[in-house]
Amino acid sequence: MTRKHKAIFVSEISDVEETRSEQYQRHLSNDAALRWLRAGWKDLWTQPLLSLAYGVAVFCVSWLFVVYMFTSGQDYLLFPALAGFMIVGPLVAAGLYLKSQSLEKGDRTTLSSMLRVRPRAGAQIFFTGMLLTMLMLLWMRAAVIVYALFFGVRPFPGFDHVISMLFATPLGWSMLLVGTLVGALFAGFAFAISAFSVPMLLDNKIDAFTAMGVSMALVWNNLQPALIWGLSVLVLFLFSVATGLVGLIVVFPWLGHATWHAYREMR
Repeated sequence: MTRKHKAIFVSEISDVEETRSEQYQRHLSNDAALRWLRAGWKDLWTQPLLSLAYGVAVFCVSWLFVVYMFTSGQDYLLFPALAGFMIVGPLVAAGLYLKSQSLEKGDRTTLSSMLRVRPRAGAQIFFTGMLLTMLMLLWMRAAVIVYALFFGVRPFPGFDHVISMLFATPLGWSMLLVGTLVGALFAGFAFAISAFSVPMLLDNKIDAFTAMGVSMALVWNNLQPALIWGLSVLVLFLFSVATGLVGLIVVFPWLGHATWHAYREMR
C-alpha cells in the first residue's frame, strides 16, 4: 500500500469514527436534566393515583427487603443493596415509562397495564433485567470482599460499631476510599448501560446488547449533561434513603417519568 493509499485509508477511518460520534451526539445543554425532571413531574401529577400507587408498591417491597435482611442476619449487605437498587431501578420503572408513553399519545392507562408491561422488544427486557441483577449481586459481593480485605473475615459487628470503625480509624477511612472507588466503577458502568436501554427496549424491537451499547454511546457522547442527570438521580435517591425510604413514594415515579423524557430527547 502506497503512502497515498494509506493516507486515504486513514482519512476514511477518521470520517467513519466522526460519523459514528455524531450519530450519538445530541448537543444537549446542561439544563437538560431540569427539563426532564419538569416533564416527569408533570406526568406524575397527571393521573397521580397511578404513579403514587406504583411508588407505594416500590416502597413496600423495598421495606420488606430491608426487614428480611435484618431478620436473616444479612444486614451487613444493606448499604451495597441500597446502592445496587439504583442498578435495577430503571427496570422496575418500566410501568412508569408506559404511562408517560401513553400520555404522549393522548391515551389513558391503568395500573393493571402498568404492572403488565408488554415491551416491543419482548423477552429482551427480561434478559436485560437478568444482566442488571447479576451486576447488582456482583457489586454487593465486591463490597463484602473490600470489607474483608481491610477488617478480615469476621462477623458483622453491627451498625453502631461499624460506623465508629469506618469514621474514627485510619483503616476505616482507607476502606471508605477504596470502597468508593470500586463503587464508582460499578455505578458508572451500570448507569451507562441502563440509563436509556430499558425505555429503548419498551419502545423498539431491539436486542438487549444493542440497547445497552447505544445507551453507553449516548452517555459517553453527551457526558456532561448525562453526568448532571446521574447526579440528580443520586441526590433524589439519597433523599429517599434519608427519609427511611418513604420518599420513594414520590421520588421513584418522578424519576421514572423523567427517565422516559430523557430517553425521548436522546433517541
